[in-house]
Amino acid sequence: MPGSRRRNPLEFEVVDASWVTRSMRRVVLTSDEFDTFLARDGGFTDRYVKLVFLDSETTYPRPLDMESVRETLPREVWPVLRTYTVRWIDRAARTIAIDFVVHGDVGLAGPWAAGAAAGDRIHLNGPGGAYAPAAEADWHLVAGDDAALPAVVAALEAMPDGARVRAFVEVDGPEDEQPVTSAADLDLTWLHRNGAAPGSTTLIPDAVKQLAWPAGRAQVFIHGESGLLKALRSQLLDERGVAKDDLSFSGYWRRGTNEEGFRVWKAEQAKADVA
Repeated sequence: MPGSRRRNPLEFEVVDASWVTRSMRRVVLTSDEFDTFLARDGGFTDRYVKLVFLDSETTYPRPLDMESVRETLPREVWPVLRTYTVRWIDRAARTIAIDFVVHGDVGLAGPWAAGAAAGDRIHLNGPGGAYAPAAEADWHLVAGDDAALPAVVAALEAMPDGARVRAFVEVDGPEDEQPVTSAADLDLTWLHRNGAAPGSTTLIPDAVKQLAWPAGRAQVFIHGESGLLKALRSQLLDERGVAKDDLSFSGYWRRGTNEEGFRVWKAEQAKADVA
């Protein structure tokens, strides 16, 4: 069907790859299907894509059709999907950038990004997204960990001129901080784990709870490790009075699980919330 075909993955090619910090690798990609990618884009600063990792020993239909893959190939060779934020889109150069947190050889996408070079190819689906800074908000709260850093910085860069913004970003140490350019009235605090495992601290929840809450309508964007952020939701909605429509609150990952396990956990949580 035409509707499902529009959601099929697009093939991109690496044009450049470089280290932004000691732990963050930026991969810049282009595609002959760039216009299709733009047509799917909703203009959100938290736009994300699903990277499609193919089994190297399997022949897949071309162009890649996920419905056909699921109908004709055994599950064990279905492509593996990994979700990543698009750091930026350069319409003039017809490129996108994706930033990857790299933890050595751990995981699938991080090691791929660490070794990515010009000419490498990968499929991706999307983009999706749901958040963009609202000019009518009186002030903005933006927070996230390493995994959410690309979306956090994209949001800060897109803030309206002079917008009042309080931001918290958790990284391991000063070497993992990035330059941030914003037209906003920005107060940014970098929170350092200092060697603690990602997802094992309460730096972000503590910083948000201790924040002197300004008056007026707040638009809030807080993304990161799901277990630590879950406790903040009721505080923001019930105690702070943030409207649901002004709250973008999402766990990007869960400590101790890969993305497949995280999807299962999220589905179980959704069922529990309904019950």
